[in-house]
Amino acid sequence: MAVVNSSQKAGHVLVLAFPFGNHANPLLTLVCKLASAAPDVLFSFFNTEKSNASLFSKPKSEAIPDNIKPYNVPDALPKDYVMSGNPLEAVDIFLKPAPEMFKAGIDKAVAERSERRVSSLITDGFLVFGGEIAESLGIPWFPVWLPLAYTLSAHIYTDFIRQICAEEAIANGGNEDWRQHKRLEVIPGLSAMLIADVPDEVLPSESVFVNTLSKLGHVLLQPAAIVMNSYEELSSTPLNNDLKSKFRKVLNVGFLSLSLPLQPLPASNSDASGCLTWLDEQEASSSVAYISFGTVAAPPPHELIALAEALEESGMPFLWSLRDNMKQLLPDGFVERTNKQGKIVAWAPQAQVLGHASIGLFVTHCGCNSVYESIANGVPMICRPFFGDHRMTGRLIEEVWGIGVSIEGGVFTRSGVLKSFELILSNEEGKKMRGSARMLRDVLAEAAGPSGSAVEDFRTLVDLIISST
Repeated sequence: MAVVNSSQKAGHVLVLAFPFGNHANPLLTLVCKLASAAPDVLFSFFNTEKSNASLFSKPKSEAIPDNIKPYNVPDALPKDYVMSGNPLEAVDIFLKPAPEMFKAGIDKAVAERSERRVSSLITDGFLVFGGEIAESLGIPWFPVWLPLAYTLSAHIYTDFIRQICAEEAIANGGNEDWRQHKRLEVIPGLSAMLIADVPDEVLPSESVFVNTLSKLGHVLLQPAAIVMNSYEELSSTPLNNDLKSKFRKVLNVGFLSLSLPLQPLPASNSDASGCLTWLDEQEASSSVAYISFGTVAAPPPHELIALAEALEESGMPFLWSLRDNMKQLLPDGFVERTNKQGKIVAWAPQAQVLGHASIGLFVTHCGCNSVYESIANGVPMICRPFFGDHRMTGRLIEEVWGIGVSIEGGVFTRSGVLKSFELILSNEEGKKMRGSARMLRDVLAEAAGPSGSAVEDFRTLVDLIISST
């Protein structure tokens, strides 16, 4: 990996994070890799105080290179503000003043590190105003796209998709059923996708967040390079070719949430959650269902009940990562009746759990990082998408990669869950899925190798960052 060796003072890279969901963490991971590869370059990481406190807290901070310095920007929430429960509310409140808040933070960092010339700007891909900031500073811009490339394409073609929706709405007289059947065959690489799969943010809305993302198709074509939190091998050839025709450079630097090849599992007794120890006691023949919906998504109460009933009826061993405040929604007596069959924890070391030999399937919301961890370990998935890019990712898992199945009807029912369990663990089709999952895992392991595509793209990014200083 290239490392800067220069007697001259290297540059100063500005990094703007999107402090919602699990966006800031993988962006910091990328910056840590860049900072290690270019130790003479300074990196200023701008994020909200709450998010920075989590990212830079000890012992995490001990692994962060010294040439990265965090800077706090306000979250813009009024004092004593009470949230309505709308997941986009905090995002909208933040995004309205975000450009000016980040500019104020940049001014502070530039003044404090005045011995260095500001050389480039790295931002989360959702911060579309990054292009204007970079242009005003006369520096190259490197947006980082954290979801899959397929969703990037949907955002680039927002205007076209909206036109299709308007035409279909007129043709169908207000009947919405066409959304479940109309495929995006005219967009390169998206022929498997239904209109119903595209992120809600692609369709018109009054949300500041939606209106911000609607500009992606026009703004994201400006940067020096777009950095992808993925491997080129995960995308189809038509999609890759289309993206390469639209950007100066498309750099697939690999998964930022985990490193390939995977490291051996740690000693089970080092896991404070007790998950690995419990998994050690299960059959090592891929028999356990792991269930998790991330930190944001949550099934409604009736779906939680249906999932719990299916687990109990199946008799299948299960490990369920479920927030404490949701346990009360489970059927009466479920926890007591299944205490030998399964284990429920408030948090699980997911990447390690998915790497355990006893795990046979993953029930997931199709969040990008969760899916990446499942792919890296060759574990087939049962998909219950909720919002954002979940539906497109679920379609990829089932129809494009063939490594899982979407839950019947899109929601958990007792019979639908039982059918999915049987399909993956007992059916010939499930055997095929497990084989496809292992094959995809091996393809990505090669891409992550010393001469793999992801390593080459990361080297190119390092060279671009260095050359801008």
